[in-house]
Amino acid sequence: MINIYTDGSSLGNPGPGGYGIIMVSGPHRKELSAGFRKTTNNRMELLSVIIALESLKKEGETVLITSDSKYVIDSVEKGWVFGWVKKNFSGKKNADLWKRFLLIYNKHQVKFRWVKGHNNHPENERCDELAVAAANSSHLAIDTGFESGLYN
Repeated sequence: MINIYTDGSSLGNPGPGGYGIIMVSGPHRKELSAGFRKTTNNRMELLSVIIALESLKKEGETVLITSDSKYVIDSVEKGWVFGWVKKNFSGKKNADLWKRFLLIYNKHQVKFRWVKGHNNHPENERCDELAVAAANSSHLAIDTGFESGLYN
C-alpha cells in the first residue's frame, strides 16, 4: 500500500498556484511540489493527484490518496467524472486534467480519503506548505491548459 497526501493552492483564483505531494511506502517518503504562474485551486488539487499517480514506478499499485479536495474526491467517488466522459467533457472545466487523470487512475487500485483542510493533519499541513511555497516561488511553470483558455 502506498499512502499519498496531496494539496493544491492558488494565490488568487486564478493566480499563481502550486501543488504539494507526500508519498509514503514503508520506510520511504518522498515530497514533490511545483508552482505555476497562473492557474486555479481546483486545477492544482487535481494536478497534485495526477502527478503523484504518474510518479509511481509500476502499474497496479494499491494506493490511498488523502486529500482535502471535495472537488477531486467527489468527482471520482460519486462517479461524476465517468458521466463527463460519456458526454466528452462537454461544458466541463479542467477537461485536459480530467482526461490525464483517467489515463493514470485506471492503471492502479486507488481509494480516496477526505480530510478537512487546515485542521492539524500533519501530512495535509505539510502538503499545504509545499503548495504555497511552490506558488510563491520565482520558478513558475506555465499551466498551458489554463492559460490557453481551452479547458476553462
